[in-house]
Amino acid sequence: MGIFDKLRNEFIDIIEWVDDSSNTLVYRFDRYQSEIKNGARLTVREGQIAVFINEGAIADVFTPGMYTLNTENMPILSTLKGWKYGFNSPFKVDVYFVNTRNFTDQKWGTKNPITLSDDRFGMIEMRAFGTFVFKVMDGGTFIKEIVGTDGHFTTEELTNQLRSLLVTRFTDAVGEANLPIEQYAANSNELSDGVHGILNKDFERYGIEITRFLVENISMPDEVKKEIFELSRLDKIDLDKLTKMKAAKSMEKAAENPSGTAGAGMGMGMGFAMANQMGNTFSQQNQAPKQNAPTPPPIPPTLSFFVVSNGQQAGPFDLNTLKQMAGKQQFLKNTLVWRQGMDNWSEAQTIPELKALFGSVPPPIPGA
Repeated sequence: MGIFDKLRNEFIDIIEWVDDSSNTLVYRFDRYQSEIKNGARLTVREGQIAVFINEGAIADVFTPGMYTLNTENMPILSTLKGWKYGFNSPFKVDVYFVNTRNFTDQKWGTKNPITLSDDRFGMIEMRAFGTFVFKVMDGGTFIKEIVGTDGHFTTEELTNQLRSLLVTRFTDAVGEANLPIEQYAANSNELSDGVHGILNKDFERYGIEITRFLVENISMPDEVKKEIFELSRLDKIDLDKLTKMKAAKSMEKAAENPSGTAGAGMGMGMGFAMANQMGNTFSQQNQAPKQNAPTPPPIPPTLSFFVVSNGQQAGPFDLNTLKQMAGKQQFLKNTLVWRQGMDNWSEAQTIPELKALFGSVPPPIPGA
């Protein structure tokens, strides 16, 4: 600072900050050698507080109003300086103005998807985003814990630090809610309120209050969303419709990935099943009934089962196909199966018709 700045400062006795920005949280009032005169005027506007810091320690804090600085309205600083009957001008102190208004429309979002476990769809990735509002409640604590010696601290510097904690608390709340995946979007208000209550406990130690927290959108993978919509159109008590839909989807996925081991096994199994059905049809057509020959009874229906492979339903497969899959270790004793007439899915080894399939199958090669 030049000689003219020094001389100009000798006549300055007004300490104030006129905020012409929309994102300044803390502003340090700069003066020549940080000197303040005896009887200087301090103006603190609405939405501000002024914090005096002496040799790195927080001294007096001034709320909105106009002050003539003396020992009466600076009790902490007077004690630190040892002033009993007044002080000689000037004295050195750092003055920080802190913006205490609400800062609205602050954005947050999950940079990486949140992984959840759903009873019906398994592991699912979900994303969310929204807005929050915050303000500084304790200017001294905020400067001490967050700002430090930064002379111009903005909302961008703070929100970058806040977002990580916001997302962490939101992730915890989602995990503890344990809702069906389609219910999260319908309960966004409840999630917002729950996370809001947790956040203020965390930010209180930094002198900050989150005055509002909103979850605006929760999204999931398109394929899961599509399946949820399809299931919602089905009659919940019509198990046959649900089974047929699952079987059709499994066939589509197996056909899209014929090179995979599981896909190859299921594709081969479905191919054998279809071949058997077609063969039976052609055989029945080629065998013309002889005149005066006794008519045999109807052929009993082929016993077939649906199976769970890689967490998805596949089938139905007849016994010959399942036997071939068992020989290739694609159908095991603990594989879950179901056929019409059964109440629930059961392990294959508990079904009398399937026990014999594993008797001629050698065990896995050790170390394979």
